Amino acid sequence: MKLFHTILIAIQFVPLVMSAQVARVRVANGMLEGTAEASGIKSFKGVPFAKPPVGDLRWREPQPADNWTDVRKADHFGNNAMQKKVFGDMNFRSSGMSEDCLYLNVWTPAKTFKEKLPVLVYFYGGGYIAGDGSEPRYDGEKMAKQGIVTITVNYRLGVFGFLAHPELTKESPNHASGNYGLLDQNAALRWVQQNIAAFGGDPKRVTIAGESAGSISVSAQMASPLSKNIIAGAIGESGAMINPTLAAVPLAQGEQNGVAFGQKANATTLASLRAIPAEQLLDLAAQPGAFKTVATVDGYFLPKQVTDIFAAGEQARVSLLAGWNSAEMPFQALMGADAPTPENYTNKIKQLYADQADQVLKLYPGNTQDEVVQSATALASDRFIVYSTWKWLDLHSKTSGRPVYRYLFSKSKPPMTPQFAGATAGLAGGITKNGNSTASKPPASVGAPHAFEIEYAMGNLSTNAVYAWTDEDYKVSDMMLHYFANFIKTGDPNKVGLPKWLPVGRSSDVPYMNIGVDTKPELAYHDDRYLFLDKIYTK
Repeated sequence: MKLFHTILIAIQFVPLVMSAQVARVRVANGMLEGTAEASGIKSFKGVPFAKPPVGDLRWREPQPADNWTDVRKADHFGNNAMQKKVFGDMNFRSSGMSEDCLYLNVWTPAKTFKEKLPVLVYFYGGGYIAGDGSEPRYDGEKMAKQGIVTITVNYRLGVFGFLAHPELTKESPNHASGNYGLLDQNAALRWVQQNIAAFGGDPKRVTIAGESAGSISVSAQMASPLSKNIIAGAIGESGAMINPTLAAVPLAQGEQNGVAFGQKANATTLASLRAIPAEQLLDLAAQPGAFKTVATVDGYFLPKQVTDIFAAGEQARVSLLAGWNSAEMPFQALMGADAPTPENYTNKIKQLYADQADQVLKLYPGNTQDEVVQSATALASDRFIVYSTWKWLDLHSKTSGRPVYRYLFSKSKPPMTPQFAGATAGLAGGITKNGNSTASKPPASVGAPHAFEIEYAMGNLSTNAVYAWTDEDYKVSDMMLHYFANFIKTGDPNKVGLPKWLPVGRSSDVPYMNIGVDTKPELAYHDDRYLFLDKIYTK
């Protein structure tokens, strides 16, 4: 009996207890009991990494999570952040929507706490107004099967995550306001530093990744003095915090935006803003023109613009893998309701670029309808998110001294499954179910739309029932998953059996990997477009 009690006491202090039936981990705040998946991966869902940001903690820097004494069940996802249903491709498995949303999820292949496996921390996209770490496309089980401890992180969104205000700046010990969502991400990274060894992960081998707003977040975390020294690598899928893509604004401007929102909400003091119920606050901020979600150069999380930090070489000096999709935006984003004729296209370019129209038409020609569709798609995509991603890669390659790997994801959408027949494909893999089956079909896709690479990169095609995935799609996914996994493990995506991926050099010949039906390395041939846009966006 004495030996039995000794064993029980010993188990309580072992950081990781793993078997086919048991998945228990002791973290700094207490004992977690997760789920042992059939694949052998152990998952821990809904783990608090900070106190609920409610009441007086609304619009404050995230505070350390409270301790617990009993074993905490970690077998279900926590709440998703406050948000409206904006994007048709988002499917949550969360416990509901609440301000109480600061939870993360861990998938680990480790059998013991001594394995020191590489770690991936993934930030979801959604324009800083939507998204959740429970989305099936971000599920970490497939990446964990590659030998990587994988984590998805929730962070505050919209007015809850990005309100700057003079009173908030005044009460902050850091004399800053407006970047609460980004500070949540930093708090999660600090939680990882403190706790990931208990899951068999190595805190010195943490790669951060994300798509769209998540990719923008990766660039910001690399730039922030709060995070740059606790990451070992970075992956960006479409987006950086660089003009014109959600670039941060000066703190004073953010504060003015916050004051203006308070006036529209009939809440002119911080106390009255904090007194507004969460659902009502969400509704108020969702009104057209009421609130603009944008980060601030607050002097704390961001001491200056991201571009200035990277240009000075003050960012995290780590390997970077980043890129974009071949059709981030459809041609209609540029043309509107106008038909894609050469005449309409030329008129649109003259409206947008005036004296520079001739140069734009040389870079993005539109002499036939097919050429208009291609060029309008490219220009709309570049203006939306491609240029900012290119600028991020370009700056980091010049100042970091670390390898930079660039990709283009070009796999177009397969047909929809029969149950979604009649639906219209939308942005980011979403759909709109048509009430009228005779509605005209949209123009055929000319490439891979925004966010469509996520399921491929994370190995999660099977979680998306909208599309009739083919062997070709699974082949592309397998290749992309392995490139990403190799990079997370070693800082280099290459491995025997995969097409050789060369890092970006300093010569005029810029290599990138075209990931698609015929994945192969290519030399960039449209960088003159980004150099042209660079003169516009860096004025």
